[in-house]
Amino acid sequence: DGRVSMWQRLEEKRGALRGCLWMHCASVGEFEQGRPVLEAIKKERPELPVLLTFFSPSGYEARKHFKLATQVEYLPADSASNAARLVKLVEPKAAIFIKYEFWYHYLQALKRADIPTYLVSAIFRPSQPFFKWYGKAWREMLACFSQIFTQDNASRDLLASIGVKNVLVSGDTRFDRVNAIASSGGTEWGLVVAKAFKGNHRTLVCGSTWPKDEVLLLDALARLPQRPKVIVAPHEIDPEQLRNIEARFPKPLVRLSELDGTDPANIAATLGQEATGTLLVDRMGLLARLYEHGDLAYVGGGFGDGIHSLLEAAAWGKPVVFGPRHTKFAEAKGLIDCGGGFEVRDADDLLAVLGRLLNDEKALAQASAAAATFVRQRTGATAVVKTHLLGSL
Repeated sequence: DGRVSMWQRLEEKRGALRGCLWMHCASVGEFEQGRPVLEAIKKERPELPVLLTFFSPSGYEARKHFKLATQVEYLPADSASNAARLVKLVEPKAAIFIKYEFWYHYLQALKRADIPTYLVSAIFRPSQPFFKWYGKAWREMLACFSQIFTQDNASRDLLASIGVKNVLVSGDTRFDRVNAIASSGGTEWGLVVAKAFKGNHRTLVCGSTWPKDEVLLLDALARLPQRPKVIVAPHEIDPEQLRNIEARFPKPLVRLSELDGTDPANIAATLGQEATGTLLVDRMGLLARLYEHGDLAYVGGGFGDGIHSLLEAAAWGKPVVFGPRHTKFAEAKGLIDCGGGFEVRDADDLLAVLGRLLNDEKALAQASAAAATFVRQRTGATAVVKTHLLGSL
């Protein structure tokens, strides 16, 4: 039983975890929001033990070996007994929940134990149950937080409308994370290959794409008078999806894995000299830094459940193109408003956007600068949150 083994692991680490900082995230995206806060606190308090928990398997699997954490686990089901057991077991000094993680029994247990508890990078909408007549239990969860850090003023005002006052507008810690990535760059093999593949040619980086995105891209690319080079990093490294991309995207096409051991100079002298072609990235973990080697980016998910991270591309100063399902993402509207982001609803829209940005040097430069400025102007949330949290530790 996985739950039993998890409790056994926690029991074994009990001494090392007692008095820890506990951070809980839904998945990888939320972890990336919490990560800069955790890194900032550990820089000040390197001896502090850390319990990192996840809801999703994808989050746990991706970060189960995170070096700053004393222990990484799934969060057990939200029951009164599990919550009481975990809080008693590790006796956290403080707890951090990221963005929209609301676990009723865990929050109640933390409140009863008088443990400072924080909600970081939160964003609220009128449609959420907190603001409905039937939302009593949800409002009770809000009362468990010592401090709520919101991304924007609108969220603060919504909370004020139901009497929640312990709110500070800090901004979104994701801006600090993506800005740090863009500032540090990277030297991984895949990034060296991407740079050699690009050469001196216009390049479109397509990140976290799904089949619906790829159909749209193929239609628009086929009608462009002058195609850019394309780097495709699909959201899922699924063999069938990889084969479909391989069969249909502009040639010459090569998978990143096929270039293992090749001298980058040879890649630059061959693929790098081609005016068109596709690099298919069949490895995970590179996308946030791959955007550096494009001139603009298409980010997938906007024709499915919702767009993936726009900020990773914008932090590199790349105009970002995405589908229409983005209403839950404040950064999408912000990038559109500042001229660094572009919504497309069909292949005709995509063709028009790509045609303009790829062929108008001034338009590309303006959109690039707007995207970079949008990110830089919104950094600093981590410092605000860290200052408050250190007082509890």
